[in-house]
Amino acid sequence: MRIMQNKTYDFIAVGVGPFNLSLACLTAPIKNLDGLFFDKNESFNWHPGMLLQDTTLQIPFMADLVTLADPTSPFSFLNYIKEQGKMYSFYIRENFLLLRNEYNQYCQWAIKKLPNIFFNTEVTSIEFDENQQLYIVKTLCTKTDVTSIYRTKKIVLGTGTAPHIPKACQGLQGKAIHSSAYVSNKAALQQQKAITVLGSGQSAAEVFNDLLQEIDVYGYQLNWITRSSRFFPMDYSKLTLEMTSPEYVDYFYNLPAEKRDSLLENQKLLYKGINKDLIETIFDTIYSKKVITEIDVNLRTNAACTKASFNEGNQEFELELHQLEQDQRYRHKTSALVLATGYGYKLPQFLEGIADRILWDEKGRFAANRNYTIDYNASEIFVQNAELHTHGFVTPDLGMVCYRNSYIIKEITGVEHYAIEKKIAFQEFGAPAAEVVESPAFETIA
Repeated sequence: MRIMQNKTYDFIAVGVGPFNLSLACLTAPIKNLDGLFFDKNESFNWHPGMLLQDTTLQIPFMADLVTLADPTSPFSFLNYIKEQGKMYSFYIRENFLLLRNEYNQYCQWAIKKLPNIFFNTEVTSIEFDENQQLYIVKTLCTKTDVTSIYRTKKIVLGTGTAPHIPKACQGLQGKAIHSSAYVSNKAALQQQKAITVLGSGQSAAEVFNDLLQEIDVYGYQLNWITRSSRFFPMDYSKLTLEMTSPEYVDYFYNLPAEKRDSLLENQKLLYKGINKDLIETIFDTIYSKKVITEIDVNLRTNAACTKASFNEGNQEFELELHQLEQDQRYRHKTSALVLATGYGYKLPQFLEGIADRILWDEKGRFAANRNYTIDYNASEIFVQNAELHTHGFVTPDLGMVCYRNSYIIKEITGVEHYAIEKKIAFQEFGAPAAEVVESPAFETIA
């Protein structure tokens, strides 16, 4: 069955993660603005495979869906806990960092208040009608197989990222698990003789720490292997945090593409490092457990996995590792492997019909405009969390979600419904324009 919707919408957003959910909350009170939100999943469940009991976000609760744009919004986290009768408990807790499970429940609460969010709805294609100057969006209900067709003026892409499997591990055919599926596989992992966590970021640390808690109960060997030269903490210093600002986005965006790419490589610790407290917890846990009993724990740095295989006979993984500083290669065997190797953006297939309207860079990535559009008119197709290479490391930061959505709403409506901060940092990131000279007049010093 095919249903043609007669109405023309102002925008249709594809994907309902925190970024587009924030957009839904912030557009809800705006009169005469009609938008729809589609997601192919059955419901909202934010990284369910990593919803461990005590894990928290790494940003304060004020970086919720709405507060940094509109502190008076009924969709704020504070309003959520007030409705839940938890306001005083949260106050007494004296911790600005939300539990991940709590953040997930907060988002689910917000969704229930929004009538224009539809799950079990997969966008199958988007095309542009030259005569109507509108986008034609086709969807499939994953429960009923009913196809619907919608007309819209603008598109907002928020389809999120997908688990990244390193090239060396792509031949394991599902034998290894990605950290995104950790929780549902934890019990089976703990029955193995040896578990290896591969990766260097927060997810790797959380999985390792979680498995470390009961290592003496189950008696498995626990290994943590990373290609990084050490287990780097995330930089939370205040002047560094000023880089999560509109000014730095402007500065980064206006750099040459090659410079932006090289900067991102050097800035990974600003968004891929490990919470310092968690690093200390891991060390202290290992220390205290070793005081009581011997545990088999191994942490290896500078170890790049160059090849991985699974032996069906003995049911073991064999990793070939390259010690980068010594330039030596060695083998590592393990009966379970967790790939905490991050996420990457996957281009949605439904964009094929409008690919010729999208700006692409030399590497086949979206050539996003400063206003978060990717179409050649710079006014029709917006992206959420797909502009890392153009807007910088703040792209996946939940703390910038309100800023970006305030910007997108202004571009969609032509009205600045939410004040958009232009300057919040004490520091300057670029050379002062009035003092720039043609060539260095003196020797560069540190």
